[in-house]
Amino acid sequence: MAVIKAPSKDIDLLARLLRAEAVGEGKLGMLHVGAVTVNRARTNCSDFKGLRTLPDVIYQPKAYEAVQHGMFYQRARESERRLARRNVKGHRSWPAKYSLWYFKPEGDCPPTWYDQRLVGRYKAHCFYEPVAGECDEIYNTF
Repeated sequence: MAVIKAPSKDIDLLARLLRAEAVGEGKLGMLHVGAVTVNRARTNCSDFKGLRTLPDVIYQPKAYEAVQHGMFYQRARESERRLARRNVKGHRSWPAKYSLWYFKPEGDCPPTWYDQRLVGRYKAHCFYEPVAGECDEIYNTF
């Protein structure tokens, strides 16, 4: 059962994002990006108020660097669609399990990023969870 509504066109959109943002991170890295994206659609707090669908989240201005570049606009592949469907069904794992932010720094992960706390790193990406008392609904189980 899905944790958010996602028709096939939204699955394709998420699949394209996974590939564009994290193809170099392998399947698990792409699943982490998908988890953060689904987390953003499930919350209604901080930078993500009023974003209820995957297109709302993915096309939020300046949210994903990949949306501004060519790879995002390539056709979705079945391998990434499978990963996107896993995310929509609720797949989340550390360090992206409760994360709402991630980025790829030049060096080490800073301990905070825009006042959010570092949870961990997977390959090149650092993942950040909301501070206590902000966005607490992210910790709800499915």
